[in-house]
Parts: sequence; C-alpha cells; structure tokens
Amino acid sequence: MAGPILLRSLWSSTRKSASSFNCSSSPSFSSSRSFLYRFNHFSRAFSAAAPASSAATSASTPGGALDPSRLRNVAVIAHVDHGKTTLMDRLLRQCGADIPHERAMDSITLERERGITIASKVTSISWKENELNMVDTPGHADFGGEVERVVGMVEGAVLVVDAGEGPLAQTKFVLAKALKYGLRPILLLNKVDRPAVTEEMCDEVESLVFDLFANLGATEEQLDFPVLYASAKEGWASTTFTKDPPDEAKNMSQLLDAIVSHVPPPNANIDAPFQMLVSMMEKDFYLGRILTGRVYTGVVRVGDRIHGLRNKDSVAEKIEDGKVVKLMKKKGTNMVLTECAGAGDIISIAGLASPSIGHTVATAEVMSVLPTVELDPPTISMTFGVNDSPLAGRDGTHLTGGRIGDRLMAEAETNLAINVLPGLSESFEVQGRGELQLGILIENMRREGFELSVSPPKVMYKSENGQKLEPIEEVTIEVNDEHVGLVMEGLSHRRGEVTDMGPVSGAVGRTRLTLTCPSRGLVGYRSVFSSDTRGTGFMHRAFLSYEKFRGPLGNVRKGVLVSMGFGTITAHALMSLEARGILFVTPGMEAYDGMIVGEHSRDTDLDINPVRAKELTNIRAATKDENVKLSPPRLMTLEEAIGYVASDELIEVTPKAIRLRKKYLDVNKRKAMSKKPKE
Repeated sequence: MAGPILLRSLWSSTRKSASSFNCSSSPSFSSSRSFLYRFNHFSRAFSAAAPASSAATSASTPGGALDPSRLRNVAVIAHVDHGKTTLMDRLLRQCGADIPHERAMDSITLERERGITIASKVTSISWKENELNMVDTPGHADFGGEVERVVGMVEGAVLVVDAGEGPLAQTKFVLAKALKYGLRPILLLNKVDRPAVTEEMCDEVESLVFDLFANLGATEEQLDFPVLYASAKEGWASTTFTKDPPDEAKNMSQLLDAIVSHVPPPNANIDAPFQMLVSMMEKDFYLGRILTGRVYTGVVRVGDRIHGLRNKDSVAEKIEDGKVVKLMKKKGTNMVLTECAGAGDIISIAGLASPSIGHTVATAEVMSVLPTVELDPPTISMTFGVNDSPLAGRDGTHLTGGRIGDRLMAEAETNLAINVLPGLSESFEVQGRGELQLGILIENMRREGFELSVSPPKVMYKSENGQKLEPIEEVTIEVNDEHVGLVMEGLSHRRGEVTDMGPVSGAVGRTRLTLTCPSRGLVGYRSVFSSDTRGTGFMHRAFLSYEKFRGPLGNVRKGVLVSMGFGTITAHALMSLEARGILFVTPGMEAYDGMIVGEHSRDTDLDINPVRAKELTNIRAATKDENVKLSPPRLMTLEEAIGYVASDELIEVTPKAIRLRKKYLDVNKRKAMSKKPKE
C-alpha cells in the first residue's frame, strides 16, 4: 500500500506546486482528459524513476516550475583522462539513477570506441530536495568550444585534477574559462587511491592549483575554494585526505553536499517574460529540432507561443514564430517530459525548426536577444572536396559536392567551434581547433557513406602591424629519462622551445617537459612521439596565444613512394620494393597512378610500380618458386594520415578505405608543379 499512498501524496503536492505557477489556469490543464493524461504520464515516470529519498523525489514537480533556490547548475571540468565521466557515473548512481553501462554519459558511438568525451552533455539529479543540473564536458583541447559554450549556463564548477599528475595544459584552459565567467570552482583531487599518491603529494598539487588560480586572475572569493579528495573509480569522496574511508562514508554524499552549500542558486526572475539562450541542439526524426539551454527569465509551458531571435548588426531579428510542442528535461540517463519550467533551469524545447546555438528563444512580446558566448577563433583549416580518384564511387553513397556541403553546413550549426566556407570547384574550407576535432568529423562522415578528398591541415595565421603571427600551443610532456634527448631533438626541428624541465614527483626515472611550440609543428607529431617513446610517454597540448612567426620547420618527414601503375598490388612487386622504404599497403589492395604506397628511405619522392606481376613462361623451372615473405606494412589510421600528408598531397576517404595520394596524379604534371615557387 505504501506505493499508491506515496503516489497520491506526490500528485497532490504536484497540483499545489502547479497552481502556484498558474499552470492549472490553462484550459488544457483543467480538462479531465488532460488531467488523466498527465496523471498517467506521471505515474509511469514515477514507476520508471530510480529509487531516491521521498524528499528528493518531491523536489522536482512535473506540473510546475522549480523554485530557483532549490536549483544548482554545475559543470564538471578537467584535463583529459582525469576522471570526469567516471565521476558523473558515480554521482548518477549515488542519486538512484539506473546506469546501463560504465561511462553512461558518453552516448556517441565514437566516444565509447575511443574512451574520450567529444560533446558536452547535460543531466539532472535530485539530492536532499535540491535539483542539480550537471554538465559533463570534454577534456581534449580540440573540443574546447564545447566547454566555452556551456560555462555560461552554470553558476559553479567541479574542477577535477588527477592527484598524481597535478594540473596540466588543458586544466589551465578550462579553469581560465570558468574564472572568466565568475564561477566558483570546487577542487576535487581524484585518484587518491593510487599507491603512489600521498598526503604530501596532494598538498603539493593543491598549492600548484592555487598558484594557477592566482596566475589566471581569480578573485578573493574564487581563491577560497573547498578541496575534496576522491576516488571516482571506487565511488567515494571525502573532505579529508584518506585512502580507505569507512564503509558508511564510501559514497559521494560529501561532494554533493559541497555542491549544494558552495555553489550559489541561479539569480533568476520568474515573474519576467520567458527568455532562453540555446546552448545545445540535436535533431529528432519525430520532434524535429530540439533546442537545449538555460531559462534566464520567466516560466515556459507546453503550448506557449514563442519565437526565435538572433542578433544581426546589433539589432534583434525574428527568425521564426511557433509554439512549445514538447518540454523535456534529462533526468539521469532518461529524457522526461514536463509541462512547465522556470528561470534558472536547463531544459529542452521542441516546436521551432530554425533557431540554432547562440540564438534566443522567448515569448512573443519579447524582442531583445541574450548575450552569446564568445568562442576562441579556430587555429587550423582543411579543404574538403569531391573524391576524384580513379577508385571513386565504389564504396560510398554520398559523392557530390552538394551533399558534402549540406553535411558540413549542418555540422557547423550544431558545433560552433567549426566554421565552413565555400571554396572553388565544389570544395569547402573547414576551420577548427585541431586535427583530432576535424578527424572526428571526417570519421563520422565516412561512416554515414560519404566519399571525399581532404587536404592536409593548414595553420591560420594572423597579421598585426605588418607582422606575421601564428598560433602557439603549450605542450606538457612526461617521458622516461632515456627518451628525453630524442623528444627534444624532434621538437627542436618543429620550432619548439623548452620553458620548464624537471623530474616527476613520485615517479623514478621520469622527466616532465613544458614547451611552447607552433601548432603547425605539432601536426602529425603524436604518432612520431609514440614511436620515439615506445608508447611510454604522455603528451598534452592546449592553445596558448598568437605569437611572432618562428620560421620554417626543419626536416620532419622523408619522401614517399608513389605508384605509377593501375591495378591490384602484387606480393612479387612489393618484395623488391621493401628495401626502398616502409610500405603502407598489402598485396591484394587496389592502386592507381599517383597513389602513395609507402615512405621512401630518402628525402625525395620515388615513382614505383607496385602492380608488376611475375612474368610467366612455358618453360618449366627446375626449382620451386621462391616463397614471398613481406614485413608487416604500416597501416595508417585517419588521424595519422591527417598528420602525415604534405602540402602537395591529399587523403582519399571512403567508408571502407583511407588512401594517401598526390594532389596531381599525373607524374608530368607533378614535375611541372614542383618547379613552381611555393607559397
């Protein structure tokens, strides 16, 4: 009997809270049919919801907007692999959410495959009569735009720092964004359960973080940050240093209590007209465009008349009129329908087809736009074009420039860190933050059936007072002592400059280097770094600033082996070509004139014939044919190919293959173009 009684009491409290916001005054809400629909929907949502305390469950009412004083909007920010998404899993589980698998917030297929977070995600959890809207953010520098666009939605942040590594390059980047928007971060030292982590090490990391706060211009209020110690993997957090808390304290209660007490509630005006800034956007086959953002003022209900606004030449321009078809809110890992939402909350709206990220959604009488988030400019660009190789059209279904352009424009709508500019002859210049970000875009496109040719990344320069400026990145490297010389030599060819060098605390035989290096020098270096350090090194990078051009790079790559035959590659031909360099292909693959099949052992390109077959005669040989034994080839991934190709080369991307080729397939044309002066 406890279930029905509790359900009836919750429904009565729901109606009371709904009436306080006049949600019941609408005819649709007061009708008996609508009443039964909402009651049935609520009972289903209640039965499907994860078990939580009755106080926490009654804090969120499906019929009425939440009291802003019970809301907390928090972003989880950190360097890559410091434990943000695992922490989110434990917080969801602590508050009773049903977690289907580890890293539940990583819902994109590529995120689960690669173990990284690519896009920011919003969810809400209930804790002691409070509703916590939590935002999980990416840690890679290439996805910094995802962090920038969500920090304006929240009042607080949980800064997760690995207690063994301390603050790194991306920690500085995300913290600078949080402090710029006036957030008061909570410092969480994660992975304290590791054997090498001691209390002295945690104190040292805490002082480093404090120095980072001070160097980034934090206010006195921001410098007074609480410190917690946690093991997200084991699922506990503590206000005091410990490696093994008692069983009753092995949970996230202390972190959740710190969020409620330290993060201020949103400063929201419920009585003002409704306004919301769109921060995220997704598409649904049934509902159309779903706009997610924070409600800045007022209350919105299903059926309300709204319109989309954008800022054009400092004047608000109406994009589209419509009405609220659905109001949704993420609860745990599920999307839940709601009838009413108020200022300070983060919600999703369906009903408008044109507004996108950065636009304002408001009631019909409002004609003012909310200020948008300023994003850092892109630093590299790549040109996407139609695949015009001899093997084009065999694998993909989307081949034309128009289809490629439509897909890129749709991506630019949902990802503000990417700019798309139309180019010549059905090509498009795509500007982004790094080769990983653009590599993810290319990988998504090839999985959708696109075929395209992609140029190597080009750095976007600036010019100030007649001086050429280029993007400089801060690089943090941790390697074994025996690899330091090799790494420093490789980065010196790429115009890197060492700013700090010293031993890694708590690790014997390890050295940490901090450098500044041009972005163009780091393109393609990650695979070289992995080879130089035998896979034992760590490298992290983040955009620093634009500085004076540092001059041409040294010799960072050898020449290539270029095919001059069309057909199927034979083992007989490769056997005699192995001595020329490192091969990228295996017998049985298709090749064509101008396709790159390997790396030459010298600095010049070499034209070869990998499709040459063994000549057969009608004379019987006395001995058996020699057994062909080939070394394993170097098969390139998409990211490696993006970093490898030179300015006169292209990447041919199809759903089934990634090939490297020369821009000009004809050998005579290549020789003529090589004599022209380079830009």
